[in-house]
Amino acid sequence: MQSPTNPFKKALAEKRVQIGMWCGLADPYAMEISAGAGFDWLLIDGEHSPNDLRSIVHQAQVIAAYPGTHAIARVPVGEAWVLKQYLDLGIQTLLVPMVDTPEQAAAIVKGTRYAPEGIRGMAGTRASRWGRFPAYAREANAQICVLVQAETREALAHLDAIAATDGIDGVFIGPADLSASMGHPGNATHPEVQTAIDDAIVRITRAGKAAGILTTDEKLARHYLALGATFVAVGLDTNLLIRHTAALAALYKGTPAPAPSTDKTY
Repeated sequence: MQSPTNPFKKALAEKRVQIGMWCGLADPYAMEISAGAGFDWLLIDGEHSPNDLRSIVHQAQVIAAYPGTHAIARVPVGEAWVLKQYLDLGIQTLLVPMVDTPEQAAAIVKGTRYAPEGIRGMAGTRASRWGRFPAYAREANAQICVLVQAETREALAHLDAIAATDGIDGVFIGPADLSASMGHPGNATHPEVQTAIDDAIVRITRAGKAAGILTTDEKLARHYLALGATFVAVGLDTNLLIRHTAALAALYKGTPAPAPSTDKTY
């Protein structure tokens, strides 16, 4: 059996736009609804959602049944032992939060690679189909896609060097944490924050790497795409459930629907 290629990594290298959705319900049944929607990628959140390794692998298995949709997992922290566990599940694309320096970025890349390029431990796991991909150890490094989140003032100060780090495929701007770091917590649409985001997208693409972001605001999403963002999440499963259940209840109870949140990002 041949080791699987990474279609998302290939798409980013070819600068093909990939539209995705954030998934935080931590449930395979709910994930199947999202997987059938037609998104290019779905993010399984291991940082701010109640996921564990078992729930993540179950959701990845669901996504795998829908060709054309790629599973990305966000780890809670960029430690080598955490990266190893997620990769051993067969996840090929990782999103790592709170990366502030090129040194951190380089260490993360090293943690995702087998020796001699890195320090990922070798074992017969689901990633290699327990040895049924006989060339996996030699082929895996080239198929791992590493995305890092820049979401602080410090990260923006080091953004060019982070983006230039070998093995980093893309940089994702985290608007919510960035707004807090810039002194505007909960207000990612503040002009100062938006100016910083626009500049970051331009700098990332200028470095030849993919720029990513999440927003539920269609106008903002199209603006980021026009700037050159390549992987953009345009919704969250939890947000969709909140908005539509509240609107439905309000419709029949004769009460005003709750005002939409002013925080369009996560």
